[in-house]
Amino acid sequence: MDRPSFMRNFTDTLGCTQPEVPDSRTVCVGNRKPPAADPPPYQAFCNNRVISYKYTKWSFLPKNLFEQFQRIANFYFLCVAVLQLAIDSPVSPITSILPLVFVISVTAVKQAYEDWLRHKADNEVNGRKTSVVRNGRIQEIKSHQIMVGDIVRVEIEQELPCDMVLLSTESEDGECYVTTANLDGETNLKLFRSLPDTTVLQDAESLESLEAVVECEQPQADLYKFVGRMKFYKSREKDPEVKSLAAENVLLRGCRLKNTPYVFGVAVYTGKETKMALNSKQKGQKFSSIEKSMNYYLIVMLIWLLFQTSLSTGLKYWSDKQSNAVNAWYYRPVAEFKGDYNINFGLIFTDFLSFLVLFNYIIPISMYVTIEMQKFIGSKYIAWDLEMYDEDYDEPAIANTSDLNEELGQVEYMFTDKTGTLTENDMQFRQCSIAGVRYKEVDGKLEPVNPELHAQEESFKNFLLAMALCHTVHVHKEKTSNSNGNVADRENNYNSSGEQARAATNKDTTQLNGHVIDEPEELDYQASSPDEKALVEAARRYGVTFTGGTQEYLEVLVGGDRIRYQILHVLEFDPTRKCMSIILQTPGGDTLLICKGAESTILERSTSGDKDMTLQHVNEYAMEGLRTLCFGHRKLSSDEYDSFNKQLHDASTALDDRDGKLAVAFGNVEANLHLLGATGVEDRLQDGVPETIQALREAGIKVWVLTGDKQETAVNISHSCSHFKPAMREITCVKQENTEQCGNTLWRITEQMQLDPNQQYALTIDGMSLVYALGDHLDTLREICLKCVAVLCCRMSPLQKAKVVKLVKLSPSKPSTMAIGDGANDVSMIQEAHLGIGIMGKEGRQAVRCSDYAFAKFRFLQKMLLVHGAWYYIRIATTVQYFMYKNLAFITAQLYYAFLSQFSEQTVYDSFFLTFYNITCTSLPIFIYGIMEQHIRPSVLSSNPSLYKENARNNAFSLRNCLYWCLLGVWHSLVFFYGNYFLFHNEASFNRDGEMVGLITYGTMVFTTTVLIVNFKLCLEICYWNWIAVVGMVISIFGYPILTALYGGILWYEVLGGWEFFEVTTMYRILMMSLSSWTSWFLLLGLTVISFLPDYVYKMTLYYFHPSEQQKARIAFRETSKSKWASATEESTYLRV
Repeated sequence: MDRPSFMRNFTDTLGCTQPEVPDSRTVCVGNRKPPAADPPPYQAFCNNRVISYKYTKWSFLPKNLFEQFQRIANFYFLCVAVLQLAIDSPVSPITSILPLVFVISVTAVKQAYEDWLRHKADNEVNGRKTSVVRNGRIQEIKSHQIMVGDIVRVEIEQELPCDMVLLSTESEDGECYVTTANLDGETNLKLFRSLPDTTVLQDAESLESLEAVVECEQPQADLYKFVGRMKFYKSREKDPEVKSLAAENVLLRGCRLKNTPYVFGVAVYTGKETKMALNSKQKGQKFSSIEKSMNYYLIVMLIWLLFQTSLSTGLKYWSDKQSNAVNAWYYRPVAEFKGDYNINFGLIFTDFLSFLVLFNYIIPISMYVTIEMQKFIGSKYIAWDLEMYDEDYDEPAIANTSDLNEELGQVEYMFTDKTGTLTENDMQFRQCSIAGVRYKEVDGKLEPVNPELHAQEESFKNFLLAMALCHTVHVHKEKTSNSNGNVADRENNYNSSGEQARAATNKDTTQLNGHVIDEPEELDYQASSPDEKALVEAARRYGVTFTGGTQEYLEVLVGGDRIRYQILHVLEFDPTRKCMSIILQTPGGDTLLICKGAESTILERSTSGDKDMTLQHVNEYAMEGLRTLCFGHRKLSSDEYDSFNKQLHDASTALDDRDGKLAVAFGNVEANLHLLGATGVEDRLQDGVPETIQALREAGIKVWVLTGDKQETAVNISHSCSHFKPAMREITCVKQENTEQCGNTLWRITEQMQLDPNQQYALTIDGMSLVYALGDHLDTLREICLKCVAVLCCRMSPLQKAKVVKLVKLSPSKPSTMAIGDGANDVSMIQEAHLGIGIMGKEGRQAVRCSDYAFAKFRFLQKMLLVHGAWYYIRIATTVQYFMYKNLAFITAQLYYAFLSQFSEQTVYDSFFLTFYNITCTSLPIFIYGIMEQHIRPSVLSSNPSLYKENARNNAFSLRNCLYWCLLGVWHSLVFFYGNYFLFHNEASFNRDGEMVGLITYGTMVFTTTVLIVNFKLCLEICYWNWIAVVGMVISIFGYPILTALYGGILWYEVLGGWEFFEVTTMYRILMMSLSSWTSWFLLLGLTVISFLPDYVYKMTLYYFHPSEQQKARIAFRETSKSKWASATEESTYLRV
């Protein structure tokens, strides 16, 4: 394929056409075209530049402004500001422009700082020095200059700069170790291997002679999957030799090279196409219940604003026709001369816009930036909480988002994984069944439960060999030395016939073919699965020690004999087959397949062995809460192996439907097994799990356990962790074979629940039954589940977990859901739920990276929800309602004044007050409240989980509460306006010289009353006073007269050289003159009492006659504190006496 034309590139860039992307990509190793008749098609690949930033210095301003004006409040105030500039505005345009600029600037500075940090991190990564092989020698370039096809050299402790197929390492076996902590959080060493064809190419000169291409799939995000093949062109006349590539042959960007001096690899994915970049994309946006409600109330406010504006506009023209207006000789002739009474659409629309400008401050623009800053700072408290810090892992809690802080206080349903979330994921071998005989571990030894029954020695040995050989465990150890101090060449310790070598084993040495080899005291087993590590360690304790191996062989030590098995194939585990297998060639030349997996798979595929007794033992292990695995093996004839080998080669080198073809091949060979036995591994509960689940249940949160474990194990764990209680009646829907059977079972459960509706039910359902229930009986299943106190779903796939969460999430009541898990299989449900929690466990960090919040232990959930969640919710709910209240109390005076001013579109407030009311006069106390308030002490919230229920269903932000705040705002506006009007309306004077006051003084007194009482109202809501809250309140209350005195005490128009905003000097010394009279102070005192009288009566009525549980808890805490203080005082007095 030729390069695309210039015009095609141009149209692709503009988005007019879609670039042609083939199903697979072909990468020329070293960017050298192979000697083939048909050259590979041309493909354009992206560079290796890492870009995580959002803006550039040129795009920041337009892009950031565009994003910010997508918020309805910002866009609304922008429109109002434009209107004020376009019409004869009753107030200065600065009153809208300055608050808007303040809000936009604060948000822009925050986002610019965050993006600057991203730029800094990107520059550090992109400028990192990297070595590549070009023209037969190693060159040093910057990381962003790497191209697809480059041969990259990475040295020990360096991070991989791109995704690359491993070609060779310092070791002749082509193996290297890396850590993938940056990708999935796993800190254990992982082994990767190169193809045998390239292991000997260990320098630049030899790599330059390599003629090969890599054909692989296009970039996709799965970290554990790679579909590809490598073609080697060893001769121009012959067809290329094809070898399959899998995930174990590919090193991913972000991995760190360990215990290997250097590696070479060919870059296949770079830049934004690496798996790390594809997994770094942002999650879908989630919104809290309060944020959703805010949008509705904002719409209501807009409707109320339009109503006020329309009413005032209509009343203006109605009042102009009244007799008092017609006979108003002092302004009527002038107005008629100017055409103010020539009614037309343009004039009506202009008046409508003028009233809109006058009343627009009812929309609280500063509320959004205040809440955003409160959430951002509040999320830091989670990481700072020492009670959620885990010393074992040195891990604090993490907040990956600040948008959902308040949602932590709204959870109604919690969906939790079992392994690693409720349990430690620290596996310990406890029991096993060998050839139908049950064994258990006693003091490090394996002994039969029934001393009279023993498995045959051959069966016992084969079972332990299966445990020691069928796995993906790697041994990390230092190279051992021979007696002469040289590195022992273990390849020379075996004769060509593959016979096993005898070894005399001492404490620290083994004699092998005349060579004395030091044995390490400790073998460091590295495994991605804790189960595998536990089984290999158990086999070692019982006499079969896995000592390591390469990609070509495995070694075990059995009774002093070191035995080497040649690896023919490893059939990796997958959740569909629920098993893994390894095909080995024994020292005697036989071909042996060993398979381990779930009992449902192994027993079904076994044709010999004691299946009935093994199944009985497996069920007994499950009842004891143990995790179970079954083992089987099969000897393959030469014909059977050759047939399978050909089928496997065809499937593994296919680029289309490779998984399906491999599944068929695996199924053909993993059959006719001889059952060896089963194992029982213990995964004990984490500390505090039963207490945490009980506390959550008391808080009104229903707990569902979603796990892939078998039913018996999951039920046992549910009982031990208090998920299932003795008082609950357990109902089951398991092993349903078709949709009709499943429907009948669900119908019988429904009838049973209707007969005894007061009984508490606990439902157990398995993955097989869920397939039919979620497909054809969705509503019935939902109805049953929502009536149950506890639900356990076992044998589930990751996708089914997400579907179960969605089942509840979309129920008619729309409850708030939360999912918590620790592994990659939990990511789907974590992202599906309203709130996702990740556990920093032993199954990697994918759950943590995809979650909204994360911590190390399940028990931390109690502090997170019952304390932080309750605090965040009350803070944000009160903040939003307080903003609505204070803006109603402030701006409604403009409506009242319109009635007194003949709807003349005149403002009662000076432009200075309109500008700074939300920016300075009332902003600091509520901001501090939103990050510091503790309506109930943490000890009380933790010890009384039922208090959490009072916040359920967005109760603190309910319609009743919002109406209370709005009506209070209207009441206060009436008091502020007409209380001052009562004093001023008869042209009264409170100055000693008898000088009467005017509109500016009146407006100043109304505003002063507003600022004072609005701040005092917040004082009534604060439950947790500290020095920060006190200082914030003092600054707000006393800052107002100081700021106003500076504005009104100096002629700024002259000082600033004629700035139009200060052209009017009507505020000159007004506040000082007003507050110089005792009448003003008595007025403020009287209006304060009148304002709070209804509020006081309402609160005292609730306090004494209808106290909430939270009020009762505060009273009890206060009384307890008083009694402790009194006791301490008496003791102190006694000691002094």
